[in-house]
Amino acid sequence: MNCEPELSAETGVKEVVVLVHGLWMRGWVMRLLGLRLRRCGFHVAVFSYPSLRCSLSQNALRLSRFAAGIAAARVHFVGHSLGGLVVLQMLADYPQTRAGRVVLMGTPYRASHVARKLSRTAPGKWLVGRGMAQWLDQYPPGRAAQQCEAGVISGCRSLGSGKLLGGLPRPNDGVVAVEETLVPGARDQIMLKVSHSGMLVSTKVARQVCAFLRDGHFLREQS
Repeated sequence: MNCEPELSAETGVKEVVVLVHGLWMRGWVMRLLGLRLRRCGFHVAVFSYPSLRCSLSQNALRLSRFAAGIAAARVHFVGHSLGGLVVLQMLADYPQTRAGRVVLMGTPYRASHVARKLSRTAPGKWLVGRGMAQWLDQYPPGRAAQQCEAGVISGCRSLGSGKLLGGLPRPNDGVVAVEETLVPGARDQIMLKVSHSGMLVSTKVARQVCAFLRDGHFLREQS
């Protein structure tokens, strides 16, 4: 099993946004969001990592090395679901002097009802992966979210596989409950009518991500 860090190519720009995907995914799922962020004027880099076989700490190291390979004065981070936890773990373990703003999209900061239920069985433990298992074990996360200027996007369209397990608190995005996304000390938080996976393709979400990265707050006229 290879969980060693991978390095990125230098970009040589003033600001770069690093996109970090969630569980069971790879970097390509962030491409549409990346395209929309580019249209907003941001330079984008996509970080891809093994979300199942490597621990949160291992992937945090990979991300820190990835960010170190980017030649930019400021590096922002956008994490979807587990990707947000990887970002927070990296900021806690490897503080980034160039770190800008952080957007967490459907990230189960306050643990995960779905992940805890799945973890009760051997197949479920495999589906949860080593990264999410580490976050559940170290909850409450303490200082992890205190290292950044964070914006939180929560979904309230209850459409996703998490509902099949039953007991998922409402409102939720079908996988993560809104109450699980709450981050103490976050700069701003907004709830949108999108599902967990739908966040990745939503123009509404992309506009909110752009707004927070640019201004440090979300657009309140959207709901």
